[in-house]
Amino acid sequence: MTRRLDWRIAIITMAATFCANVHAQTVVKLGFAGPLTGQIANLGKDNERGAQLAIEDINAQHLVIGGKQVVLQLDSQDDAADPRTATQVAQRLVDDGVVAVIGHMTSGTSISASKIYSDAHVAQITPSATNPAYTQQGFATTFRLVATDAVLGPALAQYAYGNLHGKTVAVVDDATAYGQGLADAFVARAQSLGMKVLSHDETNDKAIDFRAILTKIKGEDPALIMYGGMEATAGPFAKQAKQLAVSAHVLGGDGVCSDDLPKLAGDAAANVICAQAGAPLETLSQGAAFNARFQKRFGVPILLYAPSNYDAVNVVVAAMKKADSTDPAKIAAAIRKVSVTGITGPIQFDAKGDLESGTISIYRYENGKKTLISVEKL
Repeated sequence: MTRRLDWRIAIITMAATFCANVHAQTVVKLGFAGPLTGQIANLGKDNERGAQLAIEDINAQHLVIGGKQVVLQLDSQDDAADPRTATQVAQRLVDDGVVAVIGHMTSGTSISASKIYSDAHVAQITPSATNPAYTQQGFATTFRLVATDAVLGPALAQYAYGNLHGKTVAVVDDATAYGQGLADAFVARAQSLGMKVLSHDETNDKAIDFRAILTKIKGEDPALIMYGGMEATAGPFAKQAKQLAVSAHVLGGDGVCSDDLPKLAGDAAANVICAQAGAPLETLSQGAAFNARFQKRFGVPILLYAPSNYDAVNVVVAAMKKADSTDPAKIAAAIRKVSVTGITGPIQFDAKGDLESGTISIYRYENGKKTLISVEKL
């Protein structure tokens, strides 16, 4: 009788242990950093939503790493698009114990935060920062999911020269790492093509009145104006240009190229042409389905880089699976070996952490809607 009782107790104990292991969950924090307040908070929220949707999808699949069920949790922090705030946010995320970070959104914030992540051996995947300097620092933890300004700027200049037949251009940038870097890359390519750069003026990323600069530019009578900056300032810039009867097309990079630009520029958006890294969502095999799920979940349309944020989370998870670990250093090392197909297309990184290949899309605004006019393969 005693032996039979001992046997039953042993079976019950084993069953309880098995059930406990099956249901044991490890919460793993994934960091997100971007501007959730300020002039470009709409774009920051768009990024955050993309990352959140990915986490919800992955958690629904009951991810198992190292024999344990892993539940991802987004640790979301607001860097206000400010490089100094970004360093504080980066340290906060490291102290929170995140295994990787999706962000930051802008080049200035991504670059300023990158050393903190590098020192902590935490991978940082920016979905949208384009300044080449970000991945040229020699850090093993920096990755990006978009083409750099070294590609984006020249592609915009090439289109302006070849398709718009512009021979003269005035350049304005917002003095940020992103805006200045993009403008400089554009200028170098424009000059090599034989375009004449009439002037290069500097403003700032908080400016709202551009009349003095635009009055000077009007006197120069350029065929084109290249604006290096974000939509929050590009919209008023284009609007004021039209009010001053400046007829030149306003060219911009991906920071300008959002669906919200017409809200800021009014009917002057029709005079804006912009370049965005990546293929158009509607041309991607998973694009339509992703767009529908995004709108159903959040009740708003995708603005710009939500798909890249979604893919960035999945890159981290692919690295976790490859390393079979949630250790940040092992995840960072595995990311370099990851090769996946995301919403945005094939993803594989070179030695610096940049995409091996990519696409540049050129848009204009027709009747208040962003409209594709050209796709350039890299």
